[in-house]
Amino acid sequence: MTARIFQPSKSSMTSGMAKASGWKLELSADAPRPVDPLMGWVGSNDTSSQVSLTFPTKEAALDYATKHGYAVQVEEPRKRKHRPRGYGDNFAFNRRVPWSH
Repeated sequence: MTARIFQPSKSSMTSGMAKASGWKLELSADAPRPVDPLMGWVGSNDTSSQVSLTFPTKEAALDYATKHGYAVQVEEPRKRKHRPRGYGDNFAFNRRVPWSH
């Protein structure tokens, strides 16, 4: 079984970076999921693919995965580009695009 370790991105509904510092471990399914012929729903008998564990550090997640014998796939987080700006920059004379109508 393969475990994917990653750092989840922040919620798009928030502007801050709170609760975006932990690491997650998700287990992937070993076999493809069968499609129900009547309803078209995707099902599975493997309940371990529904497991999602959180860890404070990447090393703790790696230790857990190696202890339980999972093959590990680590995804490093991509850092966002932050350009600090102030409210007054909306009214600057050197804007490339006009702010008002």
